[in-house]
Amino acid sequence: MSAEIWDLYDEQGNKTGETWERSRAGEIPEGRCHIVCDILIRHRDGEFLLTRRDPNKKPYPGCLEASAGGSALAGETAEEGARREMKEETGLEAGPLEQISVTHWPGSKSVIYAYLAVVDCAKDAVVLQEGETVDYMWVDYPTLMKLITEDEVLQVQYPRYKPYLDQLES
Repeated sequence: MSAEIWDLYDEQGNKTGETWERSRAGEIPEGRCHIVCDILIRHRDGEFLLTRRDPNKKPYPGCLEASAGGSALAGETAEEGARREMKEETGLEAGPLEQISVTHWPGSKSVIYAYLAVVDCAKDAVVLQEGETVDYMWVDYPTLMKLITEDEVLQVQYPRYKPYLDQLES
């Protein structure tokens, strides 16, 4: 398997022309960051896709998450990376993506682009990615909000999705 390579960006979000290997993520220079894509997947019937992380995947082994996502590869835009990650991790194709938020996460030297993808597919069409996820479920909005208070990963993801989820409460 070839090394995962990322483009680096400055603090203003401009591509620097530098690339970085994922295996050295903890060594990204000060003032530089990479793009992470996070996709909240909602079925046309209103339910949200949750996946359970592989028990061997760090961080957050075995936890629920309300996203597909990962780092954009060198040459990809955030949206292109989001589409690729969604397909890899769920087997689902993204139609139009709605950008929900952009969050700077200095501790990981990343900028997280959060998107909403609304899908119209059979709910059993989800294909889990070996080594990433071990289970999935579709949940309604009240169940999602209840789980957010109980699950470590969902709590971390919630601020990225809050602008969208707040609209559903009103």
